[in-house]
Amino acid sequence: MRRLAFLWMSFLCLILLSRLGLAEQPAAINHVPTPPEVDAEAYILVDYHSGKTLAEKESKKRIDPASLTKMMSVFVIDHEIASDRLKLTDEVPISESAWKTEGSRMFVQAGKKIPVKDLINGIIIQSGNDATVALAEFVAGSESAFADLMNQYAQKIGMKDTHFANATGIPNPDHYTTAYDLSLLAHALIKTFPETYKVYSEKWFTFNGIKQPNRNRLLWREPYIDGIKTGHSSTAGYCLAASGQKDHMRLISVLVGAKTEAERTEQTLALLRYGFRFFETHQLFQANTPLNEPRIWMGDRKKLSLGITEDLFITIPQGQYKNLDAKMNVDKRITAPITKGQNYGKLVVKINDELVTEVPLIALEDVKAGTLWSRVSDYFSLGIHKALNSEETQVAAAS
Repeated sequence: MRRLAFLWMSFLCLILLSRLGLAEQPAAINHVPTPPEVDAEAYILVDYHSGKTLAEKESKKRIDPASLTKMMSVFVIDHEIASDRLKLTDEVPISESAWKTEGSRMFVQAGKKIPVKDLINGIIIQSGNDATVALAEFVAGSESAFADLMNQYAQKIGMKDTHFANATGIPNPDHYTTAYDLSLLAHALIKTFPETYKVYSEKWFTFNGIKQPNRNRLLWREPYIDGIKTGHSSTAGYCLAASGQKDHMRLISVLVGAKTEAERTEQTLALLRYGFRFFETHQLFQANTPLNEPRIWMGDRKKLSLGITEDLFITIPQGQYKNLDAKMNVDKRITAPITKGQNYGKLVVKINDELVTEVPLIALEDVKAGTLWSRVSDYFSLGIHKALNSEETQVAAAS
């Protein structure tokens, strides 16, 4: 009887607590924690599609890239192939200087001729300095001339704080970059040459009877990680640029100056897990698609198609998509002639009244001036037009 009475009293207490609101489950907290602690000289974690930085430390500090340099070497070689100045089947003579290059090797032999495709695999998978120098000499005549090409491409993709002195990453006072610049390079490499990027996920490569593993140990740790490159030198420490994709979200991580190979692996993995766990990326709108068609005056047509120049992606905290608000502020009085690409407003994206991003709304087409009669008609219509402020239109994001 006592046990029955105790259970009954407990039941009544639960009912009372629930009615008082004390037994309710706590609401889920929408909070992004601080990034994991990373003991490295510098690092950056960015979303591939939106370009948003999710975590960073000294990402614009000048650093020694070591063999991360070879990402640019392969990038230049890919451009040579894309321009039909180089073929994968071309046979590259191995010079004495290439054969003698110090550091990690593919183990090519002086005097031999090796296909470009094999040398690329040797650079990416085995991090072969000898293969890198051989291709640099074949493409540009000398390694120093090839480094000039590397610097030209670096400037083209926005690597403003980078200068390459060689193709391999062997330490040199005039050879430097930043974690941020390397993230730009990783993005350009993945976007421009997706077929070559697949090679960065290969775990093994055998050449000359020698089987060597990819030094990126993350390829064995998580199936969603598919690249890209490791580096190490006495001055740079242990470095790792990595990328992975889950569903429609791809992240890029660059870490330099770790103390050990194991630390660069574990710390990079911690950064990638943090990004995938606490953020989500969505494509809101497509480029060159009409998002608004405001009235146009004095033109040979009545409507103007406005849109954006690039696909719009946003990266936001997990669970916040439902709070997204996208609006267009469009100039009210738009008069012809119109030149394609002109700015006539902006697209503003907010979450809970906090700005996420804003991009210009541009004309997607040329519009010529209308006939004399249509312009006179529009002139009088404008005189009585009452809307003097910018027009704000709420729009639905792409799902």
